[in-house]
Parts: sequence; C-alpha cells; structure tokens
Amino acid sequence: MIITRSPLRISLGGGGTDLPSYYQEHGGFLVAAAIDKYVYITQHRTFQEEIIVKYSKMERVSTVDQIEHPIVREALKLTGVTDPHLELTSMADIPGGTGLGSSGSFTTALLKSLHTHNKSIISPAELAEQACDIELNKLGEPIGKQDQYIAAVGGITAFTFHPDGHVEYRPCKISEETLFNLEDNLLLFFTGYSRSASSILKDQNDKSKQNDPVMLDNLHYTKELGLKSLGELERGNLEEFAHLMDIHWQRKKSRSAGMSNARINEWYDYAIENGALGGKLIGAGGGGFLMFYASDKTKLRHAMREKGLREVRFRFDFEGTKIVAQN
Repeated sequence: MIITRSPLRISLGGGGTDLPSYYQEHGGFLVAAAIDKYVYITQHRTFQEEIIVKYSKMERVSTVDQIEHPIVREALKLTGVTDPHLELTSMADIPGGTGLGSSGSFTTALLKSLHTHNKSIISPAELAEQACDIELNKLGEPIGKQDQYIAAVGGITAFTFHPDGHVEYRPCKISEETLFNLEDNLLLFFTGYSRSASSILKDQNDKSKQNDPVMLDNLHYTKELGLKSLGELERGNLEEFAHLMDIHWQRKKSRSAGMSNARINEWYDYAIENGALGGKLIGAGGGGFLMFYASDKTKLRHAMREKGLREVRFRFDFEGTKIVAQN
C-alpha cells in the first residue's frame, strides 16, 4: 500500500497571472501558501486482475484506456503504469470546487503515488510540471500553474512565470514573528458555494488571448499587487498586506461577472465592518472560501457566524507533496 498527500493552498497576491494566456506574453508573478488541509491518494494492489478507481464515483475496468476520470487516465499513461492489479482511492479534507486548488493537489498526489509505484524519484519541480502538462496541455483546461506548483513545493512561496514556460520559485523570507502573526490572523470562511474554476477562468483566458486591453490592464495591475504583497510580507507589514488584499479583491471582481455575487459582496462588506482589515475570495471566484486578515479575530468570527458562514482553521504546510505511508 502507498499513501501520498498534497496540500491545498491559499493565494496571497498576484493570482490569475499564472495562466499561459497571460504569462506567455507578459510574464506572471504571484505569492501562494500551502495549508494543512490535504488531498490523499491511497494505492493498493488488488487480488484479482482489475483496475479500480474510487473518487466521487467508482470505476472498475480492465485497461487504462477505459478509465473515465481524465486526470487518472492521463497520469497512468504519463507514468507508464499498466499494472492490472491496481486500486486507487482519493480522499480530501475539503471538497473540490471550493477555490483551494484541489485539482492541482489531486494531480500531484496521484503522480507522486504512481512514481513511488515505479520506484522512481521525482523532484517537486518535475512533479509540478508533469501535473501542469496533464491539466493544461493534455486536457486543455483554461487554468494556471499555481496550484500544481504550490502543492508540490509547499510553504509560503513566490513564483515567477516566464514567457518560455519556465517557473522560478523561492520561499518568502518571512520572519518567525511575522509568520506566526500571519497564521493567527488569516481566517477562512466557507461561503457554501462550489463552482468550476475552469468555467470562471475561461472568460479571463479568452480575453487575454484576444489582447483585451481592460483584462490585460487588470492583470498587469494584479501582478504589481503580487510583488507589493511579497514586499510587505517580507518587511513584516501585515496591515499593509491586508490593505493590498482588499485592493486585489476589488480589482479581481471586475475581471468577470461570475467572480462574485450580491451575497458574497454583502458578507465581505460586513466582515470589513466587523474586525477585518482586508480580504478576498480565494481561487478563481464565484464561490468557495472568503479569506480575511483580522484586526479583531473574535469580533470577526462572531460576525461571520451570525451570517451562517463556517470557519475552517488552518496552519501552513511546509512539506508539499509527500509519501505518508508505504509498505
């Protein structure tokens, strides 16, 4: 049995500039953090000759080509795993469609499991790039590279996306005191809405390819906000970082009509009135989690509970995709 896990993530600045439709022309930059909420893949050898894949549904097939789940099928092909005695099961601390990068976490955890099956060693960068190849190239999803990379490498990390496709990354130079304060004062609340990131991002992707000036100006500005956010984090200016998050969210809302809705806007405004210095909706938009940096955590928690929003507490993950058990 092999068990692997990949962390989910939160975006801290610059999100959206990691799509090829933008960075291939202009270069992208963002800061993301892995959190201690995970996607797990369990791999087990079956007694009979069959391939079993369990996720929100169960598949029982005899060949890789018969697998319906596109990521599982392509990951098996990429790694060359043809073992007919194979059972793969996925589990997650938080369901998909909630803006925390679950698809990238699923793909990296799955690839790590299959490479372990092959007794092959793979670096975090190679793992991330293979996951990107599956999701962006083979399956044609209109998404970026952020989720796969932060899941693979973990930590609080700054990513530069070069026009030639090369991704450069480094851990943010954050003091221990700043790290603890950031972890303590960032709060996540579930909106109750799930959505497909691909459908939200398709509009941005199409407009970027068409060189739409309004969309490109928005993304240029978002990239600058990402760079500024990194600077404030590394200087320990968390109140200014929170202010930049608020600016980021106001700009992000204007990218697409599906980015927010009246209820999300109402919750956001109420949070700002009740202890939040700044915040934004995590992920592509349209639902998922609202994240706030709080000046008064107790007041904010009471206010969001009053509105019926569930808080998910978290810590940062500095391990990235890893093998949890193997025997």
